[in-house]
Amino acid sequence: MRRLHVLCEGQTEETVVREVLAPYFENAGAFVTCSIHKTRRPAGGPAQRGGLSGWNRIETEIRLLLRDSSITVLTTLFDYYGLPSDVPGMETRPAGSPYDRVTHVERAMAEAIGDSRFVPHLVLHEIEAWVLVGHAALGDLTGDAVLARDAQEIVSRAQGAEFVNDGFDTAPSKRIISLYPRYRKPPTARSSYRRSAWT
Repeated sequence: MRRLHVLCEGQTEETVVREVLAPYFENAGAFVTCSIHKTRRPAGGPAQRGGLSGWNRIETEIRLLLRDSSITVLTTLFDYYGLPSDVPGMETRPAGSPYDRVTHVERAMAEAIGDSRFVPHLVLHEIEAWVLVGHAALGDLTGDAVLARDAQEIVSRAQGAEFVNDGFDTAPSKRIISLYPRYRKPPTARSSYRRSAWT
């Protein structure tokens, strides 16, 4: 069986892989595993996980994972929003659509690693864009039809959830929190993703 390994930015991404993506890919004949990026390895202590450090640490972890010959494909589940500036391609992003910029960075990351098994994926702009896509499920989860309508309006105004911009106060997560201050990434996102997945 083919094995897909996903290097995740944090706990929310790991939850999405385990509870939403893995069952989907396993039905298609792929075994899915995942791990959270290690941001620090303090001497004598456990590795710290979650968030992204600079490219040097990311690259080191990718290369270590690629030593595992049982991995058929290695990908990432990193937010484009807040991606470290030293990641390949970040300083040479073209003008144009957000899709063009993300594709440019993904290609540059793949070229820097130089292994055909590595197929990077960046979430435009952050994984909360997927919560906005599932605005109906978010409304069902919270029992708040107005929340669902307001989230849908954000998506409509931006002409798509992935076009909700990546400003500090206007990124998808900030928009969701402004509508629903009780939003907490792992539990709320997990339930919303599960309810809206593949519908």
